[in-house]
Amino acid sequence: MGVVIRSAVLGLAVGGRASAAIRVPVGVATRGRHGPGAAALRGLAAVAVLGETAGDKLPSVPPRTEFPAFTGRLVGGALGAAALSVVERRSVGSHVVAALVGLGAAYVGSYAGTAWRRWAATDGPDALRPDWRAAAIEDALVQTVAGALVRTSRR
Repeated sequence: MGVVIRSAVLGLAVGGRASAAIRVPVGVATRGRHGPGAAALRGLAAVAVLGETAGDKLPSVPPRTEFPAFTGRLVGGALGAAALSVVERRSVGSHVVAALVGLGAAYVGSYAGTAWRRWAATDGPDALRPDWRAAAIEDALVQTVAGALVRTSRR
C-alpha cells in the first residue's frame, strides 16, 4: 500500500481512537525487535491504548469533535501518519503528504465515529445500547485496522 492509503487508514483510525497515532508507528518501528527499549515502547503504546479505551466509556468524557480533543485527534492524525512514513523509510516529500492526509482523515474519522455512536444510541438496534457496546465495536475496528497497518508495513 502506498503512503496516501496507509496515511488515510491511520488517520481514520485516529479519528476513532487517538492512541492509534502512537500504537501504529511504535508497532512498526519495534516489529521484530527485542530488548528492553522496544519492549518499553510497546508497553507505553499499550498503556495509551488501554487508557483511552477505558476512558472513552466514561460519561464525563467530552465529545471527540470538541476542543481540545478534536485538536488532539487532528494533530495525532498528522503526526502519526508522518511518523509511520518515517519508520517505513519513505521519502521526505512522502512525510509531508502523509501528515496532510493523516490530518484530513482524522477529521473525517472523528465525525464518522461521532455519527456512529449517535446512530447507535438513537436509531440503532437495542443490542448497541448502552453506549459502551457501540464504543467496544469501534474499539475492535480501530485496533484491527491498527494491527493490520503494523503487520503490512514494508519496514
